[in-house]
Amino acid sequence: MGTMTEATINGLFMGSLYGLIAVGLSLVFGVMKVVNFAHGSLLTICMYAVYYLVMKANWNSYLTPILVVPLLFIFGYVVQSKIINPVLKREFELGGGHAVILLTVGMMLVMENLCLLFFGAYYKVAQVPISSLTLNIGNIVISVPRMIAGIVSVILIFLLYAFLNKTDMGKAIRATGQDREAVRLMGINDFKIYNISFGICFIMLTLAAALMIPMYYVHPSAGKIFELRSFVIVVLGGLGSLNGAFLGGIIIGLIESVTAQFLSATTAEFLIFLVFILVLLLKPNGLLGKK
Repeated sequence: MGTMTEATINGLFMGSLYGLIAVGLSLVFGVMKVVNFAHGSLLTICMYAVYYLVMKANWNSYLTPILVVPLLFIFGYVVQSKIINPVLKREFELGGGHAVILLTVGMMLVMENLCLLFFGAYYKVAQVPISSLTLNIGNIVISVPRMIAGIVSVILIFLLYAFLNKTDMGKAIRATGQDREAVRLMGINDFKIYNISFGICFIMLTLAAALMIPMYYVHPSAGKIFELRSFVIVVLGGLGSLNGAFLGGIIIGLIESVTAQFLSATTAEFLIFLVFILVLLLKPNGLLGKK
């Protein structure tokens, strides 16, 4: 019983972290209708930025967003403005729909190889005291970094949800995702909204990286597994739905953690993608998605 409870708790914590990573992917799709295949590579860049602040400048991992978030928001804003928007404009003019997807695949390859060139292929781990801390409640052992990651992820997702629903900028972002032509008539620059949305995606990934560094190795393909998780989560919850991304993250986290207690890790992976396929077949819009 204790083992099952422990697995459920850890699954909830990890599911919340998965949800935090996935909301950036869901936001970009919801606003721009673009499937971003570079999402995992962007997470890798954020992880390297946090890692080097922790190891070279002796920063606390959880404080690194103070510096990294503004810098990477600007970086994301510029990438969207100078690289992605020109292709988007051409697609809007010509009525195409594949060039941006191919662009994000190219960005993924470029960023992965740049990380390999500058940082090497070796796995790097941040040696921080909190990495090995555990909380013992009876016969239940909870990883402190996982607990912090799970709780903070829930708070951050709630804050993003409040921002999108309660602020003028958030409402402009949602409106742009619903009808870009209509918001243009209201005097809103839709491409500027795209820039801000991509910057927010970087913020979410940077915050996730700060929570992950005490638990995970950093290497050029570190974001790959989380990118695959994010696609499954976003489809499971519903493309463009932040609530769905959070719910999908919780479901995947529980499947991964609980199943691994009774079956192999490979079987857990199989079940995750089986759920993914079943959702595509039975409810293509996702659990909370709209047509």
